[in-house]
Amino acid sequence: MKALVVEDDPIARAVLEATLRKFGHESASTPDGEAAWDLLKREPYRVIISDWMMPKTDGLELCRRVRAREGAEYVYFILLTARGATEGNQEEAMQAGVDDFLTKPLNPQELRARLHVAARILEFTRKVRQLEEFLPMCSYCKKIRDDRNFWGRVEDYINSLTGAKLSHSICPDCYDRVVVPEMRAAGMTPPPLPKANRVK
Repeated sequence: MKALVVEDDPIARAVLEATLRKFGHESASTPDGEAAWDLLKREPYRVIISDWMMPKTDGLELCRRVRAREGAEYVYFILLTARGATEGNQEEAMQAGVDDFLTKPLNPQELRARLHVAARILEFTRKVRQLEEFLPMCSYCKKIRDDRNFWGRVEDYINSLTGAKLSHSICPDCYDRVVVPEMRAAGMTPPPLPKANRVK
């Protein structure tokens, strides 16, 4: 993952960057929230690890700006702080949009665990976003084209992204337009459609 470290202490900043690289992540850093905001306008980052108290723009204000962006991919925001995690502090941070907390001094294994969670959340948000966006569908057979240019059934596509399994039924319009005429043409009397399937 590509992570951005926002920390005004140069030693803490260097330690964080080195730890991220050790765990196999790309990283960049800035000394305050204002510089981070300028960098985010030019380059995308999927994870931000930011100190809370900094000159100029602090961690919470940076998080609010990140959350206010329209159309941008979701960014996992970890707040790094020496503050005690009081209920008031946590509530303030959650209202700003913070996803997780790390306390100073940095524990590398705690950071690794947070990054593991971040990777799962970001993958899930990618799948949800893909479902929400425009999907190329064949006008004739209704198959969906995925990001590898493979055409497959809608059911398989949704299952691959979400794990959801779809059951099949007949909507009232298709029942009246297709099923009833076919049954009558075969000399059968169509049963009434259950009320649960009828739109009120």
